[in-house]
Amino acid sequence: MRKLFAIIVCKLGHFVGKLVGKGSSMPGKFALKICPDILRRVELPRHIIAVTGSNGKTSTVEMIAAVLRADGKTVVYNEEGSNQIEGVTTLVLTHATLGGAVRADVLLIESDERYAARTFQFFHPTEFVITNLYRDQLTRNGHPEWVYDALLPALHPETKLILNADDPLSSCFARGREAVKWFGLDKCSISADAPTGAYHDGAYCPVCHAPMEYDYVHYNHIGAFRCTKCGHKKPAADYAVTAVDLEKAVVTIDGGVEIALAFRSIYNIYNILAAYSACRECGVSGDTAAAVLGNYLLKNGRMQTFRLGARHGTLLTSKHENSIAYDTNLRYIAASKRDCVVLVIVDAVSRKYFTSETSWLWDIDFDQLNVPHVKRVVLAGRYGNDLAERFSYTALENWSVETDIAAAAAALKSAGDEELYVVTCFSDRDKILSRVEKEG
Repeated sequence: MRKLFAIIVCKLGHFVGKLVGKGSSMPGKFALKICPDILRRVELPRHIIAVTGSNGKTSTVEMIAAVLRADGKTVVYNEEGSNQIEGVTTLVLTHATLGGAVRADVLLIESDERYAARTFQFFHPTEFVITNLYRDQLTRNGHPEWVYDALLPALHPETKLILNADDPLSSCFARGREAVKWFGLDKCSISADAPTGAYHDGAYCPVCHAPMEYDYVHYNHIGAFRCTKCGHKKPAADYAVTAVDLEKAVVTIDGGVEIALAFRSIYNIYNILAAYSACRECGVSGDTAAAVLGNYLLKNGRMQTFRLGARHGTLLTSKHENSIAYDTNLRYIAASKRDCVVLVIVDAVSRKYFTSETSWLWDIDFDQLNVPHVKRVVLAGRYGNDLAERFSYTALENWSVETDIAAAAAALKSAGDEELYVVTCFSDRDKILSRVEKEG
């Protein structure tokens, strides 16, 4: 009886929540109060795919869903982005019959890496994709190795792991396991000889803490690593990007599958490869996966275009308080080669803990904007002055502060026609777009 009551309450709560623009986690929270082990009592699909990691999980899940649906499978996933146990419970129960059977071929779950152990205490995925683990929201997550320890209990012995071969930390999940598949990038046109960025979190081996060496890197410390002492190193990839042509916006997987890029970013390449690998492990052909992933435009809005007067604008959103996410967007701007101005906006920080903690700004490699085609940088938002302090320690000279976002947009509208890039965090996206587009 509690099971039935929990399902009904969750369905009603989700229906009401959608009417008021909410309802992704609260219905599940009520259901768990009624029946704490409800996720053990429901009948789940034979295929359960989980995706987690510091970056890329939302985009990867969306692409996996698109490919599996194109292959004829019925897929349900947490499109609203609520990725802790309450949100997963809402997802499962709203797609279940009153008897508790989830009506789908595949249950696809984006999972918060810190709370995955709680989500998967009553059932386990058949495949678990881990995109990466690194410095992310330090106020919330602390050290990446602490997040590793929190995620480890979520990995059931029978679950097949699909891991990033280029990440020194998340690759450690394979230790002592046989059911592992790897994805990674071979050395290619975008590779560098040594780690990049304002800091080097891959300097020491996560296994034995001896110095780490790199044959090449793709961004920050993600690449071909090898420990000088214990032998921890990049494994051979089962699914590999073997060539990258950013000029033509094409990547080649396994030497023969070409996929066109809608967004010429190293993040996009890794997300596509993770999605491709997961779908291939689920029996989807390479041709089907490539056809869907080619020029795929994400619905989650991490990159959007707009007009501001005579300017063509591109909004590049990064995960909140995640310096590597910001670094990849700055790298995208630096590689564009077109004359541009850049508007960097930080209007909210530590949104969950309200600490106004800004030390993560010092982890971002803003010196990547010190290139000839970046003509001007404007710093805006509530924390514009914190940004200014950070920029005073860079080599950039042509930057200014206008904390009011609308005023910054108005000034840029009336001053030139170069390309405009707006760099900010995902949580501020809608608010900033409305302010900027109002001026446009």
